[in-house]
Amino acid sequence: MPFSLAPQTSADGVTEQSFTLGEIPGVLFTPQDATGPRPLILMGHGGGQHKKAPGVLAGAHRFAAEGGFAVAAIDAPHHGDRPKDERFLRFAGDMRARMAAGEDPAELVSAMHDLLAGQAVADWQAVLTALQGLDHVGAGPVGYWGVSMGCGLGLPLLAAEPRIGAAVLGLLGVHGLAATAARVTVPVQFLLQWDDTRVPRDRALALFDALGSADKTLHANPGDHGETPAFETGHALQFFTRHLGMRSDASREDTGNSLL
Repeated sequence: MPFSLAPQTSADGVTEQSFTLGEIPGVLFTPQDATGPRPLILMGHGGGQHKKAPGVLAGAHRFAAEGGFAVAAIDAPHHGDRPKDERFLRFAGDMRARMAAGEDPAELVSAMHDLLAGQAVADWQAVLTALQGLDHVGAGPVGYWGVSMGCGLGLPLLAAEPRIGAAVLGLLGVHGLAATAARVTVPVQFLLQWDDTRVPRDRALALFDALGSADKTLHANPGDHGETPAFETGHALQFFTRHLGMRSDASREDTGNSLL
């Protein structure tokens, strides 16, 4: 697939560069004036979001500026700048209507993720190969960050892609994912919102339990689905620094106790 890079823009110590790989739009974040190879973090956005959603931007800028990482985000199939076919639009509309009518969202969300996962995994694998060919990224260690839909699409990617060596996941339940989670063996930091009205606590705990990783840590905080505290980005930075390497000053502690 043709790979093209747009001109770079830089601000606050971070360089952003949009790219396209075939029909996949994405953005690469690196420390300003970065040269030479560095670990790469792939960031998967949530459902209905896109590659520059606020949570993705906040994490990407911090991982690049403070950690020295390269960070990449892409639009998931049928999201952001990608075309949305009629089948997907009908499916999404039906899912919203059924959830509004009080149906259990777990099965509906699982079906949505199943619809997208095969294409999303292939997209990420192709993007990873293309980005590792860049001089200021290189073929070094790779991590993945994704919560909610980013977790639902990230688990199949982690199960299929041996180049990824660590992941931050969470905000999702076990429905339809137990077998896939069991094939994930890399270190995982898992986020859970204790009062999540979309993902029942017992199902999120069951997904954490299903992970095949010997090295896995649960971070739980009070609040609803979209209320993960900002300090968890600092914990994610520490986690990736520990498992992927990069700047030693990225491991400084944040305030807030979220470890259970």
